[in-house]
Amino acid sequence: MLIKLSAAALVGIDAVPVTIEVHSMSGYDFTLVGLPDNAVKEAHERINAALMVNGYGTLKRTITINMSPADIRKEGTAFDLPLAIGMLAGCEQVKTTLLDKLMIMGELSLDGSLQPIHGALPIALCARREGFQGLIVPEANVHEAAVVEGLQVYGMNTLLDVIRFLNGEQQVAPMHVDMEHLFAAGNQYGENIPDFADVRGQENVRRAMEVAAAGGHNMLMVGPPGAGKSMMAKRLPSILPPLTLEEALETTKIHSVAGLMKSVLTTHNETLIVQRPFRAPHHTITDVALIGGGSNPHPGEISLAHNGVLFMDELPEFKKNTLEVLRQPLEDRHITVARSKLAIDYPASFMLVAAMNPCPCGHYGDPTHTCTCTPTQVHKYKDKISGPLLDRIDIQCEIQAVPYSKLKELDAGESSAAIRERVIRARKIQEERFSSYNGQNAPSTNAVHCNAQMTPKMVRQYCQIDAEGDKLLSFAMEKMGLSARAYDRILKVARTIADLDNSENILAQHLMEAISYRQLDKQSWGD
Repeated sequence: MLIKLSAAALVGIDAVPVTIEVHSMSGYDFTLVGLPDNAVKEAHERINAALMVNGYGTLKRTITINMSPADIRKEGTAFDLPLAIGMLAGCEQVKTTLLDKLMIMGELSLDGSLQPIHGALPIALCARREGFQGLIVPEANVHEAAVVEGLQVYGMNTLLDVIRFLNGEQQVAPMHVDMEHLFAAGNQYGENIPDFADVRGQENVRRAMEVAAAGGHNMLMVGPPGAGKSMMAKRLPSILPPLTLEEALETTKIHSVAGLMKSVLTTHNETLIVQRPFRAPHHTITDVALIGGGSNPHPGEISLAHNGVLFMDELPEFKKNTLEVLRQPLEDRHITVARSKLAIDYPASFMLVAAMNPCPCGHYGDPTHTCTCTPTQVHKYKDKISGPLLDRIDIQCEIQAVPYSKLKELDAGESSAAIRERVIRARKIQEERFSSYNGQNAPSTNAVHCNAQMTPKMVRQYCQIDAEGDKLLSFAMEKMGLSARAYDRILKVARTIADLDNSENILAQHLMEAISYRQLDKQSWGD
């Protein structure tokens, strides 16, 4: 007897359909083929234990299972449930009526209970894409998978629940998620979110962060310890615009594949990541943990920060080769992890926000403290940040310590809500500007949502300057020794500043502010 049912395998952040073919005949043997890894091969022992505990005993048949296509490696324990159902169907203990309409995924415990799996959302998207009516997943994953519209998602607690459902002995209602309510609730920042109203002084840095948020620009803050670099960086998410549904789905897919959904959702009722990620890896992080990969490739921190912020505090303390791997994804907005048998592409469209001291002791150039570092030490410290990496950072701010007169002020500064309103208005201008371009490019990874993502062709089209601006920029390029990349990035930042001013054209004052954010590019960097 030959039975076929469907599951899915994760490849990168997407899922591809897998057909499980089960052939059963008299005898007592078991064979599993189709490029399974060790975790999939061990499923036979878990299935046998679960069947015996639940009164089915050992299936006394010769069973051969093929997982097709055989050239895609099947990894993980999520194939336990479809393999078990296929074996039972092959032994005529489960009806096959619904098997061609459903995709089935789940991990089995020895007592037959179902454990959560990774990648429920991309699996649900795959099921809908392949035309299945429904999807069976463990109860712990049902809310996550149910955000996919047009697909009936059933959450099950045990193997017996699945068997009874397929045999028509038990009715299970598909899960429904109110996406409108979910987005409305998720996009409201609560009292526990750090607010810019807590920041005293630092008006120039607050302005720079507003520009960075409005245009999605990378940013570097250089200043003494205690000046508020980390404090302000942690408040950046509170002024970023809300995620769109497409961005939320893509962000959730990445965290789902990485198995981090529980750690990023604040309540068990949440099903989708609706606030922009904020990732702050420690400076001891490895290259693989930062960009992704490994023997079984997984998303790295730059992909987990996709559509959000990657904050790198104490930037020179990171290993130099670790910093250098950021250069390509900062330009391309994705990272390709190549291995001998496959190449996986992970999205990595993130805002890089970095902070560093001006020297090892932190007081170089501080008028209130004496720097104890030698010129050689200062050079060596700054040289850890290479020119090509610095060139890719649009906004560079030098920060001074906050004076006591500012610290003792009782009046709160401008709130994040007020800043966020201006940021959202500027982003809406940009969305309208790039709407025609995005309509011609189907892949979401190529979509342009903000000024920082403009291509060189788009910079020439949307960032034109008048004769006065051209003269100003020409002088700055020559005086500061800026590169062609810096030229494009100055124009992008100037375009964002103009959008914040609701100006159709880039004016001289917009260019002057944008140029002022490139002070670390000047030839004296490291001198």
